[in-house]
Amino acid sequence: MSRSPWYYIPTLYFASGVPYIIINTVSVIFYKKLGIDNTQIAVWTSLLYLPWVIKMFWGPIVDTYSTKRKWLLYTQFAMFCCLGLIAFCLQLPNFFFISLAALTVGAFISATYDIATDGFYLLALSPEQQAFFVGIRSLFYRLAVIFGSGLLVVLAGQLERYLNNIPLSWTIAIGFAAVVLAILSIFHSLVLPLPDTDKPRQLQTDNLPFWSIISSYFAQEKIIFILGFILLYRFGEAMLVKFASLFLLDKPEAGGLGLTTSDVGLVYGTFGVLSLIIGGILGGLVIAKYGLKKCLFPMALALNLPDLFYVYMASAKPSLNFVYPLVSLEQFGYGFGFTAFSVYLMYISQGEYKTSHFAISTGIMALGMMVPGIVSGYLQPVLGYTLFFSLVCLLTIPGMIILFFIPLKE
Repeated sequence: MSRSPWYYIPTLYFASGVPYIIINTVSVIFYKKLGIDNTQIAVWTSLLYLPWVIKMFWGPIVDTYSTKRKWLLYTQFAMFCCLGLIAFCLQLPNFFFISLAALTVGAFISATYDIATDGFYLLALSPEQQAFFVGIRSLFYRLAVIFGSGLLVVLAGQLERYLNNIPLSWTIAIGFAAVVLAILSIFHSLVLPLPDTDKPRQLQTDNLPFWSIISSYFAQEKIIFILGFILLYRFGEAMLVKFASLFLLDKPEAGGLGLTTSDVGLVYGTFGVLSLIIGGILGGLVIAKYGLKKCLFPMALALNLPDLFYVYMASAKPSLNFVYPLVSLEQFGYGFGFTAFSVYLMYISQGEYKTSHFAISTGIMALGMMVPGIVSGYLQPVLGYTLFFSLVCLLTIPGMIILFFIPLKE
């Protein structure tokens, strides 16, 4: 009997979002609470983006050996093991090295799971179902972001208060996420269908024109400006996002706002993410009505101008009641402006290899998050928060200038 996609598509993409947000966002928070300095946090957690930068290179392996169903079940179980190891090692004296190694392995597993899940989505659903469930899968991925950066962080913060033991609090929180993935892994092993087209294939290099795909991507008109756009459009935001939660957590004498872990989970991980989702939905509606060319520059302004709120917060140290709307507005602008970025990546992914071209673009996009994050790790401790956020605002300008040179027809 063929099961409805409602049984498994929402949970597949929820299981995709949970590891990603823990590895790239929640890790910043728990390392801060466990006493790691800002530079090490920013540099090492930024490097965790690397698997998403290079995942296109082992995509053909996932596409060729075994089935997508087996790949996603095995990687889901492996991710449960990684999160369990991270939760356990937070109790050890040398937790940083072990947990960072586990996060690195987890990042490669998570990126592989994403490849397998997207492939399974294309095989298990009809074209009509694929179109219908695009919004559903995006919604549940975003709910996973709220679960990770909101609920888990709030849970850890409440446990910090009741247990008065920060490592144990985070062990319980991350352990809870691991259990959720274990339950989903068992659930998926029972409900996932067995599509007739989901079969191993023989690896034939003639049928996998990898270098032709790469060369055709870089042969596009004005490719230098396209690459500049992908790398620079979010350069300032990529620096800010790595330090936003650190700034909220840092004590006032260190230049931060001194919020509790639970406050950060609510301010940034819950209300902030909800604002980001609303901004993304509104951005899609606006582009659908007015077209990308008319919307691109105004959306770039919406993405970048709210960074000024962090300059204000770093200098004025507003009360918590004022922090909520400022962070929410900044995240709304990020969601609104990021929509234009996503649509442009689809716009340049045309021709025979459009799927592969989009994968290359998203890999370069991940590089555009990784490099600014590393750079910010060295700059912020030297500059302090107010000057750092001011520099972030200045570094948004090159990304807006390059908009006038990229190829884009009406």
